[in-house]
Amino acid sequence: MVSPDLHRLTIAQAGEEIKNRRLSPVELTEAYLDRIDNLNENLGAYITVTGEQALSSARQAESEIQAGRHTGPLHGVPVAVKDIISSKGVLTSAGSKVLADNIPDHDSTIIERLSAAGAPLLGKLNLSEFAIGGTINHPYGTPRNPWNTLHSAGGSSSGSAVATAGGLAAGSLGSDTGGSVRGPSAFCGIVGLRPTYGRVTRHAVVPMCWSMDTIGPMTRTVEDCALMLRAIAGHDPRDSSTSSEPVPDYTAALGNSIRGIRVGLPDEMFEFSGLDPQVKASAEKAVTLLEELGVEAERNSLPTSAQSGSVFLAIADVDSAAFHSDWLKTRGDDYDWSTRTRLESATLTPASAYLRAQRARELIRQEMLEALDQFDVIIMPSGPTISPTIESATGSPGGYYQSRLDLSRRRYTSPAALAGLPSLSVPCGFSDAGLPMAIQIIGKPFAEETLFRVGHAYEQATDWHTRNPEI
Repeated sequence: MVSPDLHRLTIAQAGEEIKNRRLSPVELTEAYLDRIDNLNENLGAYITVTGEQALSSARQAESEIQAGRHTGPLHGVPVAVKDIISSKGVLTSAGSKVLADNIPDHDSTIIERLSAAGAPLLGKLNLSEFAIGGTINHPYGTPRNPWNTLHSAGGSSSGSAVATAGGLAAGSLGSDTGGSVRGPSAFCGIVGLRPTYGRVTRHAVVPMCWSMDTIGPMTRTVEDCALMLRAIAGHDPRDSSTSSEPVPDYTAALGNSIRGIRVGLPDEMFEFSGLDPQVKASAEKAVTLLEELGVEAERNSLPTSAQSGSVFLAIADVDSAAFHSDWLKTRGDDYDWSTRTRLESATLTPASAYLRAQRARELIRQEMLEALDQFDVIIMPSGPTISPTIESATGSPGGYYQSRLDLSRRRYTSPAALAGLPSLSVPCGFSDAGLPMAIQIIGKPFAEETLFRVGHAYEQATDWHTRNPEI
């Protein structure tokens, strides 16, 4: 009989149990598949479940470990990926009717690396259409926040957040162009990383904006996030944007003191009129705790970065529209209203506006890098609001993602995206209504180790990561 609590194990815990042969990868995989069978219809996390494939991989992992060939902490631990990551012989729909028949004949490098790490693939996860965000009618069902299924799971890596927070996968991968890992992670109470641009390959991943797309882990703890990043990071000759920067052991510094780490707290993000008072109070309390742990925090200013939302949209939507131009002409009716409207509007953006946005992007990048010359990390809320209801977020044209609230949230997530910087979202509390809130920690290029170190220190001093939604 499958234990009812196996899904509560972290990747690190499950990996250790499997390594020491106290837990069968097959038993663990069956536990997740049982939860998917029971809960996915209500939560809308998965588009495709690869149960037989996952069990086959789990049996192989078990055989390898019994033969003394343990490959690492993900060996035998089941995960899932956002459905823009190509997988051989398995639907890769990008959450759209446009790709409803897209069965790739090859794996992405990401899938190859997860396979090399020995992690069984449970399936492909739901998302906002083409990872653009703001989908009104999800063709594969609406992802629902496991803390309250009437509320949004965020966009666009919504299914990844739901699966991880709801215990339908040990961890997952999402994509973050302008906040699509950090936003859903914050709404669903998990840890999510946007890596440095170029840290993780995007070979055979459906793009949104080539110059900002990243693939990042979404997990229940900072340690798990570090373990997943180690498995997928590194140069890929099939992706010219990837860096040759060495991949460190991201868990090595976890548990080390954070005393003396310099923290910048942008006035524009903490004193913004659109910041929910509960989110502000929770983020400030998190900073106070970090100061007690030894960081040196002080206020700073990022005036240009505070205007980053419109700059992001002017670049990302135009780049995305260029990718979709042929389908918009021939398959326009297959798009969700929101996606089609954004893309078609972007095709009308003047070249002069696009170029001005690119110049503004450089100013934002310089501002962020100059701030990070003064500070080791910048900390701010992951977003200005608590998860809205699904009805208010995506129920009709003009909802959350088509309003001024959209630009409000983007001022928090766009600076790191435009500057190509790593950013880690970490849970920092719950609202009066029991919905998660989060801070994000932004660092220097390829300084994910520092983000993990700070995030882990905060996490270990709190109990947010030990709480689970009652589903």
